[in-house]
Amino acid sequence: MIAERWINGTVIAGLLAVLIYALLMDEPFTITLLTRVVILALAAVGLNIALGIGGLVSLGHAAFFGLGGYAMGILASHAQTFTPLDLGLFTLPGTKSMPIIWLVAVIVSALVAWVIGLLSLRTTGVYFIMITLAFGQMFFYFSISWSAYGGEDGLSIYVRNGFPGLNTLVPLQFFGLCFAALCLALVVFHRLQASPFGLALNAARQVPDRVETVGLNPMRLKLVAFVISGAITGLAGALFADLNRFVSPTMFSWQLSGELIVLIIIGGVGRLMGPVIGACLFVALEHWLGGLTDFWHIWLGVVLLFIVLFARGGLIGLLTGKEGAHV
Repeated sequence: MIAERWINGTVIAGLLAVLIYALLMDEPFTITLLTRVVILALAAVGLNIALGIGGLVSLGHAAFFGLGGYAMGILASHAQTFTPLDLGLFTLPGTKSMPIIWLVAVIVSALVAWVIGLLSLRTTGVYFIMITLAFGQMFFYFSISWSAYGGEDGLSIYVRNGFPGLNTLVPLQFFGLCFAALCLALVVFHRLQASPFGLALNAARQVPDRVETVGLNPMRLKLVAFVISGAITGLAGALFADLNRFVSPTMFSWQLSGELIVLIIIGGVGRLMGPVIGACLFVALEHWLGGLTDFWHIWLGVVLLFIVLFARGGLIGLLTGKEGAHV
């Protein structure tokens, strides 16, 4: 436990050290890469609540990531064109305010996660995996045909949205917002994992029948975890869309859902810093090897194969000698 705390502290210190290096060397692109790491880690932390604590292997979490992204894209596009958003019974103005966009992204993602969870959690195992994948693909193909917001070409936002008191176009300040969101999500994960709810959820993952005998509803516990997980991943999607100032159907793709699972497996399922370590390695390989070859995913596959065969607890488990959660 003490060793893992040292690792957790080292990971955070490493992120800040890279940030300081980028500032001293005047390398704004490095800060942008670091921001990408933080946002992907945030999305994976959200999934880790469902996967690492609840044992829910979801291949459809890109649905929430994409919903967060499109919440940003739709609200910002209506703001930049000065046209209201027509919702049938009433209209709403667009907005370039990040806090409002984040709130909408979280609420929409949480509501959709609740609906998907109600249906998906009636199944288990591979059937749960496939039904979440099906929901994700439904959103993917809907976004392709949604010509009002770019269809398969996506939707561009000309200027990054604003946050009170900050200039979000400055890479350091936008990184600060994303890093604060990640830290908050890590606190939520840690508190959930150590709380009575987290303990009951972990028990529901391992021995649902015993949990039911003491008066708790395993499905309800998993549904709450799934909704919280979807909300955090939706927030990450809104931040990712703001980072790129662009949203597209690829944010709903099943490949993205798979990548989020890979990030968690690399770092360690159920580990606090597992998603962060996985995101660091993923973006590093993408940046360094992506410039050398289009097939850099091969090396990511090699890393993943090594971890699955020889480090069942991920890189953190390999360093501490302890396996992570079994799903």
